Amino acid sequence: MLWMSGSTGPTELVQNGRSRVGPDRRFRATAEAAMGCRPGASKLEFMALPSPPVVAGSGACLPESCPGETLVGEVLLAWRRSLLAQGGSSSDLDWLLDLAGGVRWSDLQRLRLDPSISISLERSCQQLEAIWCRHLQTAEPLQYLVGLCPWRDFELRVAPGVLIPRQETERLVDLALASLPAALVAHLQHGGPAGAGKHDEPALLWADLGTGSGCVALALARALPRAQGLAVDCSDLALAQASANLARFALDGMVRLRHGDWWHGLEPWWGQLDLVVANPPYIPTALIAGLEPIVRDHEPRLALDGGADGLAAIGAIAAGACRALAPGGVLLLEHHHDQSPAVLELLGQAGLMAASAHPDLEGTLRFARAYRSRSDG
Repeated sequence: MLWMSGSTGPTELVQNGRSRVGPDRRFRATAEAAMGCRPGASKLEFMALPSPPVVAGSGACLPESCPGETLVGEVLLAWRRSLLAQGGSSSDLDWLLDLAGGVRWSDLQRLRLDPSISISLERSCQQLEAIWCRHLQTAEPLQYLVGLCPWRDFELRVAPGVLIPRQETERLVDLALASLPAALVAHLQHGGPAGAGKHDEPALLWADLGTGSGCVALALARALPRAQGLAVDCSDLALAQASANLARFALDGMVRLRHGDWWHGLEPWWGQLDLVVANPPYIPTALIAGLEPIVRDHEPRLALDGGADGLAAIGAIAAGACRALAPGGVLLLEHHHDQSPAVLELLGQAGLMAASAHPDLEGTLRFARAYRSRSDG
């Protein structure tokens, strides 16, 4: 899901004391945000901050080793209020305090009940304030500035040049797993009979088209450790980011990364792919200008722009599916909120069977599933 001007963001969830989702994607163009870190508004000078790198790794504003500090709760809460007085939303700031400062949502609630308690920050107030001011001044996503994005049960590395994973895309993984026979999933997770082929052959081959940060590939690799995965992207930056994330969670041996455009790059496996997932660019070109600056000005257009009708990439994926999928193989796609009928029509025109629409977390039809006939080939 990508936020348009005037849209409302998701409700923030809390899991294990930590923010379950990233900061609100909306950038509030208020007078406070316009003044950003003006002289006198902060202890820091915005221009002293380095430009963000476009490679995988630590956040743009955080060195690899950052000294923290310990504050009395009353002082931290007062400092938090002073940052909010400069602009931005409390949910975004609390996300920053959590992911970069190590101050969990539960910690903030405890401090409000007893402000005399001391709490240790993983980063100094000066470093955290620098990130916050830069976010207000430039509308850069906090995920890029911190270098992390919570997604599913991962904390993914993210950097400029690679799309920030959205919470809604977690549903794509759930649908993919639900599309497989339960006995096969059990075999791929724990071993045991599942009608697999030879002893040394994987019982299932899956692919993630347009892998980006590698979020979907990581989730499938962790959920199906006995399967073999492929992840393709035409962006070298994306492949570097996906490689770093796979290695970070020791899943790099389960997924082969390939450079290519959708099906291209996977030719050696055409006709053998049992499960394919894709979250391609699907925003119509004319709507790009209406995206919030935090998305439009900083996330890669390559991952956003779906062409005149938003269906260019989806059409290309659908057109090649019958050739690349194994007989009985399944394709799952994420798409724009108003594209469900058009996507189902494209899948049917491509010769796929049993095309069906599926809702996102808010009940909007945002996913499509279809199969190659088992009698093909």
